[in-house]
Amino acid sequence: MSERRVRRATIADVAGLAGVSTATVSRVINHAGTVAPETARHVRAAIETLDYRPHAAAQVLARNRTNTIGLVFPEISGYYFASLLRGIAGGAGTYGYDLLIYSAQESATYRTAFQYPVGEQNTDGLLVFTDGLPEGELRRLHARGFPVVLIHWSPPAGLEIPSVTTENKASAYRLVDHLIGVHGRRRIVFLAGPEEHEDSHWREKGYRQALEAHRIPIDGALIAAGGSDREVARATVARLLRDGLDFDAIFAGDDDSATGALTALLEAGRRVPEDVALVGFDDIDIAQHLNPPLTTVRVPVEQIGREAVGQLVHLIRTGEADLLTLLPTQLVIRRSCGCNVVH
Repeated sequence: MSERRVRRATIADVAGLAGVSTATVSRVINHAGTVAPETARHVRAAIETLDYRPHAAAQVLARNRTNTIGLVFPEISGYYFASLLRGIAGGAGTYGYDLLIYSAQESATYRTAFQYPVGEQNTDGLLVFTDGLPEGELRRLHARGFPVVLIHWSPPAGLEIPSVTTENKASAYRLVDHLIGVHGRRRIVFLAGPEEHEDSHWREKGYRQALEAHRIPIDGALIAAGGSDREVARATVARLLRDGLDFDAIFAGDDDSATGALTALLEAGRRVPEDVALVGFDDIDIAQHLNPPLTTVRVPVEQIGREAVGQLVHLIRTGEADLLTLLPTQLVIRRSCGCNVVH
């Protein structure tokens, strides 16, 4: 599903308002050639009226098209990113673009002083995964009119930057509702992703709303860190078991966390799903091959990558893109929740 489109004023709009040619507007912007003072004044007034921002990439492309798009991650890890990268790389190839990837670990240096190796100097536009760039850098790029598309991330307040993501809250609700309504589970652990990940926030909202709908009190002790990481989730579930916390199901906020949770449960001698039901989110490749196969929510991961590339390329070429692209998800029932069904 796509909502309204982003459309910035174009050089043609400025030319039309000022009553001059686009070539004249270009000369005024780039301080190239001779333009009569009165004409230049009309062009600058039109630029201000339309809030026109010269397209940084277009200015570069006019001289030397890079034919490259950039991809920025805070960190590349887990099965999910492999699928997303396949989609992005495939999409870039379809449109004839090379792909330049940058990944940085979270650090104070990265947040405050790092000189980013990808940007308007070597790409035509950027894809930015959740929290991949600090807000200040996004605002700088936006102010320059440089094409950016966000993945699983809403733009900061006041910035109309296109975003591609999936439906999260309703799917998480359906998953937890299934554990409660079909399997009678009531003490359900939620393994949350990193705090800065927006999709984790919405999945927790779905978890909480399902509990509330069944009048099950929310117990803060049952909400723990999964970190979107197998080892983090494994350590968390092992600790919960050692502490003697009473629970009969785990909703892992992503399938990487679910694999870690499964390992911890089996190491502790807990049967899945007989003792503890387990569900995840994303339906990564390995989910169907776990023992037992994992009940989860299928996210069109590769499609997300391809759609993000498509939106970015359209933004680069036309100055327009959909402000929000929300792709649907699907509940996939397998045996880890307690159902004797394999899909």
